[in-house]
Amino acid sequence: MYKILQINYRLTSSIDDFLREAEPVANVIAGIEGLRWKIWLRNENQNEGGGLYLFENENALNAFVNSPVITRLKDHPALEELTAKVFDVPAGLSAITKAPI
Repeated sequence: MYKILQINYRLTSSIDDFLREAEPVANVIAGIEGLRWKIWLRNENQNEGGGLYLFENENALNAFVNSPVITRLKDHPALEELTAKVFDVPAGLSAITKAPI
């Protein structure tokens, strides 16, 4: 079953600076086994960012959550109030509403 990981955080620097700094990390994330896609999130008015990640299964999600990428994210000096949630994806309903799965 597909899994969604939702990560949100508040930035202590500008969101544009953080996203520029994150660009090289995007290539690393793109190569994560079992990751179908990631959508980057930003809310300039609230100086917040985050991401939605679709994983093929729970094993792939757990491997990512325990990876150096997440460790670096948790320890990043420009981030605070980091939260992460995991959701199951009801594939049938999601297909009806044109989800890219």
